[in-house]
Amino acid sequence: MAIDYAAVFQALPGAVALLSPDLVFVDANLAFLRQAGRSRAQVVGRYLFDAFPDNPGNPGASGARNLEASLRRVVRTREIDTMALQRYDVESTAQGGRWVERYWSPVNAPVFAPDGHIAVLIHRVEEVTELLRVSGRPGGERGLEAELYSRMRELHQVNERLRRAHAREREVALSLQRAMLPAPTPVDRHRVAVRYRPAVDSLNVCGDWYDLVELEDGDRIAVAVGDVVGHGLEAAGVMGQLRSALSATSRVARGPAQALEVLGRYAHSLDGAQSTTAVTAVIDWDRHTITYSSAGHPPPVLLRGTGGADLLDRATDPPLDTAPEPRPRPEATIAFTEGDTLLLYTDGLIERRHQDIDTGLDQLVRSLDGNRHSAGPGELADAVLRDLLPAEGTSDDIALVVVRL
Repeated sequence: MAIDYAAVFQALPGAVALLSPDLVFVDANLAFLRQAGRSRAQVVGRYLFDAFPDNPGNPGASGARNLEASLRRVVRTREIDTMALQRYDVESTAQGGRWVERYWSPVNAPVFAPDGHIAVLIHRVEEVTELLRVSGRPGGERGLEAELYSRMRELHQVNERLRRAHAREREVALSLQRAMLPAPTPVDRHRVAVRYRPAVDSLNVCGDWYDLVELEDGDRIAVAVGDVVGHGLEAAGVMGQLRSALSATSRVARGPAQALEVLGRYAHSLDGAQSTTAVTAVIDWDRHTITYSSAGHPPPVLLRGTGGADLLDRATDPPLDTAPEPRPRPEATIAFTEGDTLLLYTDGLIERRHQDIDTGLDQLVRSLDGNRHSAGPGELADAVLRDLLPAEGTSDDIALVVVRL
């Protein structure tokens, strides 16, 4: 049986509106319009706070500010946001200039398009004004309405203090992250760019890392990226140990496969390192080759200067410390020519909720191909991030290395 979802939306008993990510009304159901005392023409197509401004006669009004903060939070985090009880007065359409005191219980949520971006925001609101309209208590005590509203304001203030404290803690954590991922030493010799983007709205000192190591014999460097499962200081600590271990191992190993094999043995003895993914590649400018090995990590991309791109996916094994017994890992070699570009990255660049990973890989290859004439690795890295990252950021961290060959 076919279901008319437009009719379902209009028949919903609760008041629901649909907003674009820039907070313009896309639609509103009958219950919302009745509750707001507006016609569809007075709402749809208008900016939310033009249609419903705060009461200018109430200097302390914060309903619009709180609602906008909630909706922006939904866009940024891509998660449902349930608001505290809000006072949000509404101007009477029958008596222009007369504002009616109203109380609401709002919930805001994202609706995703097939490609993973936020198509619209659901704004569901329940009016509780009549529930709060009770007479004052005997003896001059405040009524229940004033008491509940006062408690709501106190709760909101506590939440705001917690958010500010969280923001300060996150800045400290990100400073630690930057200290653990310094600019790589080969940047001045070879044309290399690195980028790190933290996930939005979390402490997230994360387990993503990148590294570049100059090797002693010949004109060679080892390039690596990796991703420890989890977030926070514990994951960052594990990341630092694995990054240092791989950096040291790459200097003495016969190649990338042996370096990852040794790193896997080390990960077996390190709490929190299980299921870590990593990929490492040795770039040899004398032989014009790239030798690589991957431990469960998304494939690097070799962008050809003459057109096209190759996914380096012929030497992929499970993540670190997932095999019952240590065993040799695969390794593959591919030739490059001057003007090619190598890109290594962590999965936050291509993985999105509600989107197949192959879609993200296709988007990455298209972005690289469309920006192949960028002036340098830094410009290419920035262009890829602009093309692939949603405006609201991602829920995972991103480490990115671009090497112009």
